[in-house]
Amino acid sequence: MRVAVVSESFLPTVNGVTTSVLRVLDHLAKQGHEAIVICPEAGAPAEYAGFRIHQVPSFAYRQFPVGLPSPQVQRILAGFGPDVLHAASPFFLGAQAIAAANRLGVPSIAIYQTDVAGYARRNGLGVTSAIAWKYVRWVHDGADLTLAPSAASEYDLRSAGVSRVERWGRGVDLERYHPNKKRTPAAAALRERLSPDGETVVGYVGRIAPEKQVERLSSLRGISGLSVAIVGDGPSRDAVARELRGVNVHWLGRLGGEDLAAAYAAFDLFVHTGSEETFGQTVQEAHASGLPVIAPRAGGPIDLVEHGVDGLLFPPSDDRSLRAAVAMLVRDGALRRRMGEAGRRAVLGRSWDVVCGELTGHYERVILNVIADVAASGVQRPEGSRAYS
Repeated sequence: MRVAVVSESFLPTVNGVTTSVLRVLDHLAKQGHEAIVICPEAGAPAEYAGFRIHQVPSFAYRQFPVGLPSPQVQRILAGFGPDVLHAASPFFLGAQAIAAANRLGVPSIAIYQTDVAGYARRNGLGVTSAIAWKYVRWVHDGADLTLAPSAASEYDLRSAGVSRVERWGRGVDLERYHPNKKRTPAAAALRERLSPDGETVVGYVGRIAPEKQVERLSSLRGISGLSVAIVGDGPSRDAVARELRGVNVHWLGRLGGEDLAAAYAAFDLFVHTGSEETFGQTVQEAHASGLPVIAPRAGGPIDLVEHGVDGLLFPPSDDRSLRAAVAMLVRDGALRRRMGEAGRRAVLGRSWDVVCGELTGHYERVILNVIADVAASGVQRPEGSRAYS
């Protein structure tokens, strides 16, 4: 199979979109498929997993590269001749790629990963929210299938009038994120730094930006025997630091690979603060590491956290409930351990191999559906895709 992946984000930018695209590319390479990547110009490598990376013009917005419309996109797709287009979190670049795929007769799948409704609510955008959803509907209705990562995002899409929606979650690296990592020298050394006097370590991993609402950790001020560890960086770093004055906070910066795995292993529990996540990949990583998770009852975490079993869910706008949930688990080590073990069990069926196998199944169905539609209509397809050859 030949897959053209068009992503609004790619290396060196690291976020949820980039991470999921990399794991998809790893799987495609392992299974012997062919692929290319089209992404905004931002210093990406020339190739990844043996696949060529094509960069198109972009501009920076809030430290994030945004792809600009470019005639290169259709030329690249036509030259590669994909069987299917994978549009990761389509916005400007992805919308153009889906339109180009339609002109070329290439089936397309759009991966929804941005909570438009939540962002608009938080910023009080009102009418702008309706306009944003119209744009989302226009982009996604151009694709043959939209894949939503959670029940909440699927509901949002269907409510906005997007048709042809199915569910596709995200995988987690069950070997890198593992409870056994607590015994590694790196995790032990970090643990000593974070908990010199036996404090319970509350961890957060993610970008420090307005939509992540990391400042909500200020509600933990005054809880005794607690140490907060924050992994990540972003435009709100200084503002959040001011809000967290008086909280015992350790700023660990951006971490990846085994360093990130060691950080999870050094935590006792994990707190997810944002209420606008379409999925919540760090929740899965925390569970894989054997940690209980505290998260808002909103968006993706609703599907990932079973309240009272592998973590606790709190009303999304209630910081007092967040504080109470953390205080409960800080006091009760036995409950933390039981919930952490349950979290590990909950993700055992969500390896990237399993989840990416589901994705290639979606690719195959979309290709076959478009072939059937062409055969039934008798309309000659445009040139461009090898899927019908």
